Amino acid sequence: MSGSGTFIPWLTILVALPLLGAVAVVVMPRGSSLARAFALGLSAVVLALSLVVAVQFDAGGGFQFVEEYDWIPAFGAHYAVGLDGLGLLLVLLTTILTPVVILSSWRDADEGRWSSNAFFAWVLALEGLAIGVFAATDVFLFYVLFEATLVPIYFLIGGFGSARRSYAAVKFLLYSLVGGLLMLASVVGLYVVSADSAGGPSYRLEDLMALSGDMGTATGRWLFLGFFIAFAVKAPMWPVHTWLPDAASEATPGTSVLLVSVLDKIGTFGMMRFCLGLFPEASRWATPVVMTLAVISVLYGALLAIGQNDIRRLIAYTSISHFGFMVLGIFAFTSQGQVGSALYMFNHGVSTAALFLVTGFLISRRGSKLITDYGGVERAAPMLAGIFLVAGLSSLSLPGLAPFVSEFLVLSGTFTTSVLAAVLATLGMVLAAVYILLMYQQTMTGPVRESTRHLPDLRPRELAALAPLVALIVALGFFPKPALDVVNPTVDRLLEHVGASDPDPTVAAEEEGSSQ
Repeated sequence: MSGSGTFIPWLTILVALPLLGAVAVVVMPRGSSLARAFALGLSAVVLALSLVVAVQFDAGGGFQFVEEYDWIPAFGAHYAVGLDGLGLLLVLLTTILTPVVILSSWRDADEGRWSSNAFFAWVLALEGLAIGVFAATDVFLFYVLFEATLVPIYFLIGGFGSARRSYAAVKFLLYSLVGGLLMLASVVGLYVVSADSAGGPSYRLEDLMALSGDMGTATGRWLFLGFFIAFAVKAPMWPVHTWLPDAASEATPGTSVLLVSVLDKIGTFGMMRFCLGLFPEASRWATPVVMTLAVISVLYGALLAIGQNDIRRLIAYTSISHFGFMVLGIFAFTSQGQVGSALYMFNHGVSTAALFLVTGFLISRRGSKLITDYGGVERAAPMLAGIFLVAGLSSLSLPGLAPFVSEFLVLSGTFTTSVLAAVLATLGMVLAAVYILLMYQQTMTGPVRESTRHLPDLRPRELAALAPLVALIVALGFFPKPALDVVNPTVDRLLEHVGASDPDPTVAAEEEGSSQ
């Protein structure tokens, strides 16, 4: 609901505006600057409206801005949307990154097999669908939007980018469709469960969460697996991650940002919202295996990043490692771990976006993605090198930059439940320093090569795209409280629903006993 007495369907507006804008961009004159300017202006309006929603949001008020209408009564499906703290953070991440991507991709869209109008239309369509995914409170609606996001990102990867973009797009689509089909099986299973238990089918999240305690153990675990595997593919987790390095390497920098920073967050978001919310018993049952896979993802992604010569593939492998941290925090079942994971979704999105974009600007100047083709860039383009360093240091979670807070919370929350998992994951932080600093050293420092001697520094448009990301990285590094205040109540309610609580402070108890 809006803050006034008049009902304003804020979430429907946020979903509909980009989708309608995409249609408008398509019918504009091909290749005209009008389409670019319109897409940028509309995305700025959507960002402004999302900030209005954020200002009105009451952190302790549960789901807000709720809208619910009958959609397919025979299925028990509703058009039902609403935002809690986790959903709000990810909607804001989406609306912040979309104008940044449009501004940074001003000329990249000209290099595809289709017109630039198609590029900006698909970007706006993806924004609207992603907002719908993060706001959906009906499982059937979520599934439909979850699958619909594949369409714009498939065409963004396959239509614009490097030589092997078609291969990367098809590989991404195949992995995603397999995961989506498994989720569909579980969605059908939920229909049967709700129809039998409640006297009529319902896909409303609230109704299904109320039935989670009545669901049979075996049934709940099978349904959980369908959702979890789909989200693990999206996240991406080892061993269903192999589509990401190809997609990130072949897509344009802007598409890579939307893919890794926005679309892949649906995986970790879904684990918290649906795996834990709908299947609390099955989530606890699967925890040992999931935490093992998360630790493997952390170390595997970091180790493979060290050995990469392709800059974009390196960043993709760093993201596999970072998503491992997010999943680890979710399944630690502690407030610190889950708050850290929720905050990490936002911080990683901003940090990785900056890294993809600044390296994209670098690659467009030199014409090569290979680290060995660079050297001494900081002398030729000091501003580019400086932002590259800030983005890289944020990726390795340097204290004072945004990802450090979230990574620290994930590890502290994990230590209280699994010391071994936390220790092994901590090695990922050490390896992160290796791959980031090596990449910076090999590209930016050392003697200036003839091929990089005359590289131009960042242009005003490129600086305007990167500036808000750098500002957020620094601001949330020193003052994360606004984001934490939004997420904490959501995590507390989720842990209560799952039946988990933070372990007692054993050190304090021992000290109290010794004092007596």
